[in-house]
Amino acid sequence: MRMRRLRQSGAIRDLVRESTLTVNDLVYPLFVEENLSERAPIAALPGLYRETERSLETAVREAANRGIKAVMLFGVSHHKDEQGSDSWAPDGLLSRMIRRAKDSAPEIAVIADVCFCEYTDHGHCGPLTPSGDVDNDATLENLAKQAVNAAESGADVIAPSGMMDGMVGAIRVGLDQAGFENTPILSYAAKFASAFYGPFRDAAGCSLGAYPHARKDRATYQMDPANAEEALREVALDVDEGADMIMVK
Repeated sequence: MRMRRLRQSGAIRDLVRESTLTVNDLVYPLFVEENLSERAPIAALPGLYRETERSLETAVREAANRGIKAVMLFGVSHHKDEQGSDSWAPDGLLSRMIRRAKDSAPEIAVIADVCFCEYTDHGHCGPLTPSGDVDNDATLENLAKQAVNAAESGADVIAPSGMMDGMVGAIRVGLDQAGFENTPILSYAAKFASAFYGPFRDAAGCSLGAYPHARKDRATYQMDPANAEEALREVALDVDEGADMIMVK
């Protein structure tokens, strides 16, 4: 057997290449802060900006003109509360930025990050229990409301990122009952409590604080970076619950 036969020219190598990466595979993350007068650079992520709601339109059009097929939107809310209720308000930041993105470039796929850390005043990914941990099942109810609101606003894909047990199933039921059975779910199936995640927290304005009794980290719901086998279990569970796509973060 001569394996080199399939390496004899660039055309043949291209023909049998197993993995490729093109602009079609890219998703452009956009951070949108309300009440911002002009776009501001994100020190922790050089080259990225916190967009104003108006500059978001330009950013989405530029992405579409460069051939990028999808954007993922992250809100930096100024209307925070213990529940993160602005995220399911029909006129809240999540709804407004989705509508602006779709109006700016209808052909581009808008992926809505569905979580609460950008919308809660304590920075955690859901309402808290009296002991200061995230209330998993109460969060599931709110996630379904947030996901339906995002779909009603025009989101093409729902991307839950909070690492709550059962989140994909709860969102799937909520979307289906609201008539969005064809809206896909891209699950953050394995999201790690890693120091590498720090720059994103700065960008999204979701640092922990405010509540003295709240946990000072996200280790009870985000994964231990040392546990590869556990990550595979998380992925399998999300697929079983109805995830159409999965991601590792």
